[in-house]
Amino acid sequence: MANDTRIWTDVDFDRDGKQISCLRLPFSSDRSAYGTIPIPIVCIRNGKGPTALLVAGNHGDEYEGQVALGKLARQLDARELCGRIIILPALNYPAVDAGRRLSPLDQGNLNRMFPGDANGSSTEMIAHYVSKVLLPLADIVIDLHSGGTSLFYLPCCLIRTGKTETETAQLIELMAVFGAPIGSVSDGSGGGGATTLSATAQVLGIPALTTELGGGAAMSSKGEALARDGVLRVLKHMGILPDAIVRPAEPTRSMRVDGRQAFTYAPVRGVFEPAVELGDEVHAGDLAGIIHPIAGPSEPITAIRFEQSGLVACQRAPALTEPGDCLFKLVVDMPLPPSPSR
Repeated sequence: MANDTRIWTDVDFDRDGKQISCLRLPFSSDRSAYGTIPIPIVCIRNGKGPTALLVAGNHGDEYEGQVALGKLARQLDARELCGRIIILPALNYPAVDAGRRLSPLDQGNLNRMFPGDANGSSTEMIAHYVSKVLLPLADIVIDLHSGGTSLFYLPCCLIRTGKTETETAQLIELMAVFGAPIGSVSDGSGGGGATTLSATAQVLGIPALTTELGGGAAMSSKGEALARDGVLRVLKHMGILPDAIVRPAEPTRSMRVDGRQAFTYAPVRGVFEPAVELGDEVHAGDLAGIIHPIAGPSEPITAIRFEQSGLVACQRAPALTEPGDCLFKLVVDMPLPPSPSR
């Protein structure tokens, strides 16, 4: 299965026990003609059972998931499992090492490059290995994200609508088990579309949960705790960690992005002064904020207004803003289909 990928590892995914190693990403440079970049990986297995693929560091400047999975990888013992857990706490390791959203090797945005290319750029090779080697092993994927350098996010768990109503209901149930305060359901038309890890998992019929846990290139302790507790709840729910002691999930408010007008963009360059905060309920026409021209009082200020009503789910972090920068994203409540377990 792995013969058509250029990344390799000494991990035996079918071996019981706990293996801590790396994926070897080939990278030839002036200082290392036959060099490789090690991407941390942990495989923990105990007999037959479901497999969970746990990912963080898809974007390098999103830290809560990286810390949560690092803790989990250190703490778990194979004897606690019924099945297998594969942990990648720093999937796009070059970006993680640089503290950037994009890889410094090729400026690649990993979560816009799935399913990847075995003979493409470094970032495309990572996406290809995940798509062709790791995803086929998985029964569930949890991809932990945060707002990174440019955004602040309300803690939330995200899913894509399934191919059938039953599949969507199962994903909504898993989202509730994870237990984020906000559950966001997407039709896949925004963000990276078909080029994300979750979209590729969906094509393969693998349930996928994504998160947003904080932002501003900071490390939120609350976001990290949600990542850790949410992952443990899902692993227990699936029978992979049957005896795990977990905190009960808080109720999840299921919401969705209601079209392109849910996003508010900057029309001009300047210093953005927001008029609302994360978690605020706003209405169409409300003042979103003001952009102050950096040229000073000789230029007019620009007032920005929301085009629709909703809950402020994310907000731009840096004050200095360019035309086209996303300032806010809104979500609205959605009705839920009946749970498949009822």
